[in-house]
Amino acid sequence: MSKVAPIEQRKDDHIKINLEKDVRSALTTGLERYRFTHEALPELDLDAVETALTLFGKKLAAPLLVSSMTGGTKDAGAINLRLAEAAQACGIAMGVGSQRAALEHPEQAESFQVRKIAPDILLFANLGAVQLNYGYGPDECHRAVEMIEADALYLHLNPLQEAVQHGGDVNFAGLGKKIEEICKKLPVPVIAKEVGWGISEKTARRLAECGIAAIDVAGAGGTSWSQVEMYRAPDAFLRSLAATFVGWGIPTAESILNVKKSVPDMTIFASGGLKDGLDVAKCLALGATLGGMAGPFLKAAAVSTENTIEMIQLTQKQLQVTMFCAGAGNLAGLEGKLVV
Repeated sequence: MSKVAPIEQRKDDHIKINLEKDVRSALTTGLERYRFTHEALPELDLDAVETALTLFGKKLAAPLLVSSMTGGTKDAGAINLRLAEAAQACGIAMGVGSQRAALEHPEQAESFQVRKIAPDILLFANLGAVQLNYGYGPDECHRAVEMIEADALYLHLNPLQEAVQHGGDVNFAGLGKKIEEICKKLPVPVIAKEVGWGISEKTARRLAECGIAAIDVAGAGGTSWSQVEMYRAPDAFLRSLAATFVGWGIPTAESILNVKKSVPDMTIFASGGLKDGLDVAKCLALGATLGGMAGPFLKAAAVSTENTIEMIQLTQKQLQVTMFCAGAGNLAGLEGKLVV
């Protein structure tokens, strides 16, 4: 087998593959099964429909999240700056990609540091939870948060991606206890995030027991990271292994309902195949607090900050028009508006 690629090369590969290849899951998000009841007499002024909220002490203009994508290379740094500049301009939240590269190679930290152009955004640091079984602990988590002056920390869960990746970190044994330790010792909220295969009821309960402040379900129906790894695979064996799982996972809509059912009070972030503000509205109506998108924003940021701002503004307007036509004057008003 080929030598394992360094982290920097892997990050560049991930960006390139996501922009150039078809890496969609064979599953759908499940959101297509739902629609809103149209209200021809909404008794609302569209301009007064309120999309703002406060989360973790930060005011957001809309319940939108630029989902964690990248960092660790020069190209990734340029994309992160554009994403952050757009998030600042539009008043929405943002997560960076896994910061392991910068913890192990401090010269790469700059590619994640966006506070200088986005001083006000709700910003999430990010590390792979499995690294807690490979020598990481509270100190590394602290450093990731401090590196980018983050408001909270994502611990991402990606067992399938690691399992099909050449040289992947596959020891997930006893990880719950270590996540619990991080939740207790870190001074900021800790959020558990899948990367595209969703959250089961059992996992949601376990994460709640660990003290997690929110769960980003990152359900199936969007980017499949096993497909991304298929394009990166160094040989036919690993390509075939990764290709097997194109239809794996729990769809996004089902994942939201799983968390809502098993841990009713948990704050839920919805991501995984969301295409627009209508999808975001459906997720909010199902019980989510934020709707996250990665692919659409990555494609826009690959062009310019202006394109990214336009994409965010369009998504927010789509959400606002959905609320208006469903008769919801604010975000709480979306509850109960969906029909199957």
